Amino acid sequence: MKEHGDVYSLTAIKPDTRLFISHHEGKRTAEDCIELFSDGERRRAIDSPIPVFTSDNWDPFEEGLLNVYGFLETPRYCGVGRKPDPILVPYPNLKYAKVCKKRKNGRLVEVIQRIVYGDPKEIMQLLGVDSGGKINTAYIARLNLTIRNSLARLVRKSMNCSKILGRHTHALDFFQAWYNFVKPHTGVYYRALDPYQISKEICTNHRSDIFITSFPEYV
Repeated sequence: MKEHGDVYSLTAIKPDTRLFISHHEGKRTAEDCIELFSDGERRRAIDSPIPVFTSDNWDPFEEGLLNVYGFLETPRYCGVGRKPDPILVPYPNLKYAKVCKKRKNGRLVEVIQRIVYGDPKEIMQLLGVDSGGKINTAYIARLNLTIRNSLARLVRKSMNCSKILGRHTHALDFFQAWYNFVKPHTGVYYRALDPYQISKEICTNHRSDIFITSFPEYV
């Protein structure tokens, strides 16, 4: 529809359990990132720690995290000039790292790992089980590919494109339910539990890290 134009999906996944946590459809702005992280925070168990977030090099993710997992603090007044205004600072237990990829002539020439919030050694240790101590976005990239292969409305330049944004979001809701509770994941094993126990174990697992990303759609 003309009033929407290009629409982006922001997605979040828990890599060790392949849980597709949340998605948000909108533009590539900090406000959309805040919506994604706020939805993920509503799903987090009260007694579970703030996850380790990893993403590609997109600045609005950093601003969105700071708005959801931060608080206002007034800098110390030195007694000269106007008193400083309060600023947003992250919670001490917020951990966020991102991968910065440099390309030249369409080829990847350098990958830089940047720790934005948190202690680098602690973050690398927490990520070490699945990724060999390296920050990567492989799982979220694979999720996005699965979404594109599963939903015809996400195929580029197709006559199956969504006409209504609400219906588009509902289609991704159905995909999310199928991906989490129907689709088999060969790299994940669960003992015989009822669906409620499985979802509780997934959401309250002590080791928690979340990959986040965005990809374009056409509405």
